[in-house]
Amino acid sequence: MTNNDIFKKLRVAHKLRDTDIIEILALVDFRVTKSELSAFFRREDHPNYVECGDQILRNFLNGLIIHLRGPMPKKGEQPKGNPTTKTNPKKFNNKKNFNKPKSKKD
Repeated sequence: MTNNDIFKKLRVAHKLRDTDIIEILALVDFRVTKSELSAFFRREDHPNYVECGDQILRNFLNGLIIHLRGPMPKKGEQPKGNPTTKTNPKKFNNKKNFNKPKSKKD
């Protein structure tokens, strides 16, 4: 599997358009034009096909991480994340419903 195949599959899986990919690459300060980008998604036998290099795919993956997760916090800062990812101890200590006997209905 080539870098072009991986790039195509990620594009389809995340439902990304050319403008989305350009913005994602801009997050890691990597500039690419629409025509350069479309050359990666052509068939291999097309005359304008260009092989996707490791640097382009690596920058896209790094930009995709930033796009999906947000920028990495600086050292000493608290991460700005989803508050539901933190464990709530009160949620797990509530035992009143676990040992309650079920009533029989006629």
